[in-house]
This record gives sequence, structure tokens and C-alpha cells, in this order.
Amino acid sequence: MIVVITGGTGGAKFVQGVQSCVPAEELVCVVNTGDDLEWWGLHVSPDLDSITYALAGLLSKDRGWGVEGDTFGCLEVMKRLGAPGWFQLGDRDLALHITRTKMLGEGKTLTKATAAIASSFGIRCRVLPMSDARVETRIATDQGELSFQEYFVRERYQVAAHAVRFDGAATAKAAPGVVEAILSAEAVLLAPSNPITSIGPILAIPAIRQALLATAAPVGAVSPIVGGAAVSGPAGDLMAVRGLEVSPLGIVAAYRDFLDVLVMDERDAALAADVQRLGIRALCTNTIMKTAENKKALACASLQAVLATKRQQTPVGAERR
Repeated sequence: MIVVITGGTGGAKFVQGVQSCVPAEELVCVVNTGDDLEWWGLHVSPDLDSITYALAGLLSKDRGWGVEGDTFGCLEVMKRLGAPGWFQLGDRDLALHITRTKMLGEGKTLTKATAAIASSFGIRCRVLPMSDARVETRIATDQGELSFQEYFVRERYQVAAHAVRFDGAATAKAAPGVVEAILSAEAVLLAPSNPITSIGPILAIPAIRQALLATAAPVGAVSPIVGGAAVSGPAGDLMAVRGLEVSPLGIVAAYRDFLDVLVMDERDAALAADVQRLGIRALCTNTIMKTAENKKALACASLQAVLATKRQQTPVGAERR
């Protein structure tokens, strides 16, 4: 079993690559839900949706989110009726949110609703939310504390961020199957997602981080930082807020307690020796995923590097390095 911990647009692209080099039945995706929000009375899970559409071959290539070729007629009418319109939902995309909201209203957990939706799209791998409990990423800014979507979408991350917290994470339980998948995996991969707001909420759930420390499977991460900047989005700014260097070394610092392998872009090859001095294997390759071939090559190279690495075992609760 291969476990991918993922979120965001980079995570969706990476999962598409992994899907092309691992049998579907052997793949488990653990997905961030810290970005979830209620919009027009609907429960929207942006990262779960992107992963679902990516695995189903429906993800918009231009936007990196939503359904390819979708229209936005409902959005225009909602705005005319006075509803907020800064968070865009496509017409076909709405069907998923309506279905999920109905399932949750009937008492199904987010895990069960996600499994049913994935099955409806013909997805054969397991897609798991990080938790069935509410965990919300909150960002302190000059405008006050904002949800992630308010910061990222409404404000286009142009307001200065001062702190990030994950409301509810400390007491949240991992969703059923998440810890078991990590503990029984052959390898665990962290996608090239924002380490603070796409991967961070997942790691903030105590049982998940503890499982990453306890698993016998080697753990690898793909750096979303290339040449001193994020490939896309506010990862660099938010890493700086957390006191992390905006480089592959900052990614190592974020994950160091459980990390065995770091996959970094060939443009950052000069930092490979610094990574390896920290006791972490470094693989330098192209990490920019512009084509299906790029996605597959990165995923397969990352998986091969992780599977070829022996886990450095440390008693649970102790520092590994």
C-alpha cells in the first residue's frame, strides 16, 4: 500500500502521477480538510474535490480546481440575487457539493460521504479525509483573523499574514482508516503541497503525526519550493511566518521528525548536500508538473527513491534526529 498525504493544486497533480504508476487498489490518499467551508448552505471540501476530480480525470487543466469545461451560470444568478460570489463554484461542480451536503445531513460521516462520491466517479483507490471532525485553518492578518478561503481566494493572499493556527486540530481524531493505512504502508509520500496550509492541518492532528513517527514505512516528501520561491500560491510567505527558510531546507525543517527522503528540484541541487548532512536522503529531479509525462515521472521517481530507503527507526515519542 502506498499512502499519499496531499492537498492543494500541487497535491492534485502529484496524485495524478502516482495513480499512473501504482495500481489503484494499492493507493490511499489522505486529504486536507482544513480548507473546508460552508458556501450557499453547502458543505464544500475544496481539496477533497480537487483530488476526486484529479483521480477521475475531470480536473480543470487551466484552473487546477473544479471541473474541466464547467460553466458558471448559477454563480452569476446568485450574485444577481445578492449572494456573495468571491468563492466560485461551477455548475457541474455544484452537484458534488449538493450530494455531500445531503449525505452529511442524513447523518453520514465525511469519510463515508467521500467514499460514496469517489465510487460514483469510478475511483478505485481510497480517498480519505484527514478527519471527520471540523478542523479549520485560520490566518491572522492585518484585517483580523481570516479563514483560509477568505485569505487565499477572497483576498488573493495579498494581505500580510502574521500567524497560522488549526482550530479544532488538537482534539480531532484521524478519520477511520488513516492511521491504519500509514502504519501498514510500504511507503508514505507527502505531495508537493503548501507545507503550512495544505499539509500542516493534517499533521496537526496528533494521531496522524504520531503514526508517521511510528510507521515502519519510509516517508518521503516532494518540495513545493523551487529556486527560493513557491511554485504557486502563498507557501513561501506562510513558511516565513512560521520561521521556516523558503527553500528545500525549510521543507526538511517542517517534516524533520519523521522524514526519510526529500525530493527536490534539480535547480536546487546545490542544497542536496545540506539535506543529506541532516540524515535525509536527497533526490534531485524535475518537479514542475506541466504535462502528464512530468507528473508520472516525478511520482515514479519519488516512489522509487522512498521504497529504496530504509527507515531510521526511533522509539515512539523520541526525537529521530
